[in-house]
Amino acid sequence: MRWPKVITLVATILIVVLAAGILFPVYADHAVLGLDLQGGVMVRLEAPEGTSMEEMEAAKSVIENRINGLGVAEPEVRLEGTNRISVELPGVEDADEAVRVIGTTAKLQFIRYDNGEIILEGSDLKHASAGVNEQALYAEDKFLVSLEFNSEGTKKFANATNDLINTYGKGDEARADRIIAIVLDGQIISAPSVNEPIIDGKAQISGGFMTYDEVSSLATMLRGGALPVDLTIVEKQITGPQLGADSIAKSITAAIIGVIALAVFMIVMYRVPGIVAVFALLLYAIIVIGANVAIKATITLPVIAAFLLSVGMAVDANVIIFERIKEEMRAGKTLRVAVDSGFKKAFSTIFDSNITTLLAAVILIAFGTGSVRGFAVTLTIGILASMFTAITFTRFMLVNLVSSNLIRNNKFYGA
Repeated sequence: MRWPKVITLVATILIVVLAAGILFPVYADHAVLGLDLQGGVMVRLEAPEGTSMEEMEAAKSVIENRINGLGVAEPEVRLEGTNRISVELPGVEDADEAVRVIGTTAKLQFIRYDNGEIILEGSDLKHASAGVNEQALYAEDKFLVSLEFNSEGTKKFANATNDLINTYGKGDEARADRIIAIVLDGQIISAPSVNEPIIDGKAQISGGFMTYDEVSSLATMLRGGALPVDLTIVEKQITGPQLGADSIAKSITAAIIGVIALAVFMIVMYRVPGIVAVFALLLYAIIVIGANVAIKATITLPVIAAFLLSVGMAVDANVIIFERIKEEMRAGKTLRVAVDSGFKKAFSTIFDSNITTLLAAVILIAFGTGSVRGFAVTLTIGILASMFTAITFTRFMLVNLVSSNLIRNNKFYGA
């Protein structure tokens, strides 16, 4: 018996088991559950035909801003097709309020900070864009948002800025009195100070922005508040917390039963290699679940289905390998040669079967939306993880086991 090989095997098993014991509770605490698992609201909104993608992006930004005001954890807002927006709000208790907030028309206002007078409405804003001033003396003045008003807005803004300068002057001590607050859906999103009368209908907001992403986000919100995009609710689904809890319980039960059945099958059919396969599946679960948590994927029933499907594929890869090893042993080859030859002969079969499924999953990611894409992402991760655990981890364990001379009888390897 070669003790260094035995120690390597035992250490590897302990590391995998210990990692599972530590990481699975962490995964549970950080997992993002979808509507079907924790309850909530799903709303699908539709814009009129002919709405541009720029307008849809702006409308999406407005909706995201509103949802932030609701305090919803891990909301998901995405574009579907050319004129639809899907909004998922896990954990929302007041569904009617959420739908009301999402579905109402955006309201953008420019308000004088000194007296609360509404100077402009969103309909007076013609365009807003992010920009960079490379000549700025200070870093906080480098990034800016350029505004352009329509003819009516130009007149209103000129009168308001003229009045502010005439009333408070241009001195720095009066900057706080010359503020015009930009308010979207009742929330102040920017509060710039007027430095001089603006009579040409063009203005800039600068100061306090440290990245281009900040000014880009502000410009998008301004455009969204100004665009007259009429969004109609075409679908609304409400999932109660109790139904979500029931889904979680059933999913966990199904997963446990499936994993136990697979483990029993592998051990009965392949004996020692079957035990190795069980630890390989444990490592596989650590990788797949960890990857989903790391990328903050929303865990839904389709995602769980993809995980269980990929578990079956991982088992299938091990079955192919073990059957090849049995064939080699029946052909009279030694155990060490049979293991090495079995992996080599099984590789092409495993690779071909997995690559075709992987291509299908990639296509679903590229063209699918919502739960379809979530299913495909988890399936892709599962395929890659199954190939790694079957081809690398299982081989590492079996080679060390054979080299250790701990178990020599071919019968314990399924022959």
